[in-house]
Amino acid sequence: MLHLYDTVSRSVRELALREPGKVSIYLCGPTVYGPAHLGHGRATLSYDILRRYLEWTGLDVRLVSNITDIDDHIINRAKREDRPWKDITTKCEAMWFEAMDGINVARPTDIPRATEYVDEMVEMIAELIAADKAYTTDDGVYFDVESVDDYGLLALQTLDDMRAGGGDREVFGADQKRHPADFVLWKFSKPDEPAWPAPWGDGRPGWHSECVVMSLDLLGEGFDLHCGGQDLRFPHHENERAQAVALGKTFANHWMHHAFIVDGEGEKMSKSIGNVSNLLDLIEHYDQRAYRLVLLQSHYRSPIALGQTTIDNAVKSLAGLDAFAARASKVPSAEPDQTVLDAFRSAMNDDLDTPKVMALVFDTVRSANSAIDAGDDSAGPLVAAVMEICSALGLVLAGGGDDVPAEILAQAAALDQARAAKDYGTADALRDELQSEGWTVETTKDGTSVRR
Repeated sequence: MLHLYDTVSRSVRELALREPGKVSIYLCGPTVYGPAHLGHGRATLSYDILRRYLEWTGLDVRLVSNITDIDDHIINRAKREDRPWKDITTKCEAMWFEAMDGINVARPTDIPRATEYVDEMVEMIAELIAADKAYTTDDGVYFDVESVDDYGLLALQTLDDMRAGGGDREVFGADQKRHPADFVLWKFSKPDEPAWPAPWGDGRPGWHSECVVMSLDLLGEGFDLHCGGQDLRFPHHENERAQAVALGKTFANHWMHHAFIVDGEGEKMSKSIGNVSNLLDLIEHYDQRAYRLVLLQSHYRSPIALGQTTIDNAVKSLAGLDAFAARASKVPSAEPDQTVLDAFRSAMNDDLDTPKVMALVFDTVRSANSAIDAGDDSAGPLVAAVMEICSALGLVLAGGGDDVPAEILAQAAALDQARAAKDYGTADALRDELQSEGWTVETTKDGTSVRR
């Protein structure tokens, strides 16, 4: 059974399922006011790997991931650029999914948007006010953190030690708050800002209310797993949890948080601080699988400094895997080696130890190549095990040549014919031509293979 590190218990423990055979997961999604950066890519890829593995084991996974399409950042950008705020969210959401498709992230089962849930958020806030868990100020409606006995559980610190306000969001009505850590549930709108009706005044929901409403609506109480980055642990996730607890509801049973992508100085990649690398730019210039491989070779709870050398090494590793896949395509099909698959399952069940898994993959590739060279019957099961593991992790190997145009394959065949005739000048010219057209050319004793 899968064991994951749980932020609340601070231990690796079994992911207990509310319903046998089914996994319910909530992942905090993007605020759509700019392009997806590398930090976003780590979040989506980490949980895409988790989801694919769970599905490979035979579990039915329901993954809910939201879109924050109303927020101070969106409004501020609209004002700066004198654009309709919906124009920004529509275009940035399209860019988001273009980037996600580009890195082969499977779409979530459900993609709720904040603006679709405003009525439900108003209802929840009204319940909190009626229960004296929230109160109104001149600027909006605030949650009373002292009304929740264990507030700070995810922050891993006491209430008195916490900093005031709501993270990197603007602090509203601070002088009227009952406690410095009280956070905004509803913001009264200023002139020319988007607004929705509410009993206490027109405005818009605070950032911390949307996810608790969406997750409980779509997944129900006591859902299995809540995911996100370490930066969301507090205040965002803690504030989600607090609202559910204040309403007497059971929230997530397990909390999973991944570490950051950091820059050269060790600073977290974030749109808010400017050290952003655009995910679309990365996949335009590099093999889109390279980022997935980088993350697979790192543990999800460890920070990653993503630089030129890291990406280049991943591209080289992919070339080796693709060359293996091309060679292995000629090996007769067989059932995967169960010893290898058992080792894969064991590593993944131990808090998603993907670095150990990738070491297993490369070791198995070496063993399979040796078996192919020796004409050993073990080659087939070893090849099948590598392909099975890569498929389960969403790492597609480009070894079959199915996506290579016929004229390119003809040039590769002509190259082999020239080499066979010892016409190395022609062979080199054909190789140079293929490479100039953007193809990687690899020649072994079994012939020439090409890939994009």
